[in-house]
Amino acid sequence: MSSADALRLLLLSSLWGLSFIFMRVAAPEFGPVPLVLIRMGIGALLLMPLLISLHYLRLIWQHKGPLLLLGIVNHVLPFSLLALATTRLEAGFTSLINATTPIFTALIGVCFFATAIQRQQYWGLALALLGVYVLSANRLDFALGGDGWFIVAALGATFCYGIASNYSKTRLGHLPTRVLAAGSCAMSALVLLIPGIWLWPSSPISLLAWGNAISLATLSTTLAFLLYFGLLANAGATATSTVTFLVPVSALVWGYLLLDETLSLQIIAGMVITLIGTAIATNLLRLKSRGPLPPTHPPRE
Repeated sequence: MSSADALRLLLLSSLWGLSFIFMRVAAPEFGPVPLVLIRMGIGALLLMPLLISLHYLRLIWQHKGPLLLLGIVNHVLPFSLLALATTRLEAGFTSLINATTPIFTALIGVCFFATAIQRQQYWGLALALLGVYVLSANRLDFALGGDGWFIVAALGATFCYGIASNYSKTRLGHLPTRVLAAGSCAMSALVLLIPGIWLWPSSPISLLAWGNAISLATLSTTLAFLLYFGLLANAGATATSTVTFLVPVSALVWGYLLLDETLSLQIIAGMVITLIGTAIATNLLRLKSRGPLPPTHPPRE
């Protein structure tokens, strides 16, 4: 990886780490669905200039069904679930759960997409899930007022990402990245338009919440997508996948600096175990070489 790509990787991890901060501030006032409508609507508008070509527009029309499905499982559902989770959970905590995306990508690939998996990956998957348990064991309270369902919502988002990664790789891998990014964003905005307006909050929204929502759309969505797909083209999937390990660290730091979130020993231990397990499962940390693994995709925020 070149020094320029390394800087882009750090910037991308910072932008995606900040997305949890933006959601944590804006989601309580907007509500999850209206916030994601703002995120995807502005993102689609800013990405549409990339499609000023009959060729790209024709591709979107020809693949409107698959792009609609991708938009739902890669944007609408996971972004809404993460926004819901951040109405209760700390930004850094939510980002650590989101870091398990490669785990679900591997499991769904094995179960439904005939993806090969090696023995060491099973150990990595088990270790990563243990890390999630260490992280959230004392918070799995499903009674009214507990955190349990919000943790499940965050895990549901990573499950959606796992489906989207395998689906886009096997069904849409032949499309240009700009068509995937802008097309899926536009489809997501259309899906969210009616429910987002229907659920729009009746009370006034503060300038602080608006600022965070717009930052979420412009910085952590539009700019982050451009950086991500540029890194994929220049550095490859394996190098780009290391953002998985940088995003939760970034979110924890931003949460500590901007929202006064605490860094307890439990959170640090859960993070270390989860990220080591994820590194083993994605073959970035090898217990024993057993041949190449299929590439995995990092989480999107």
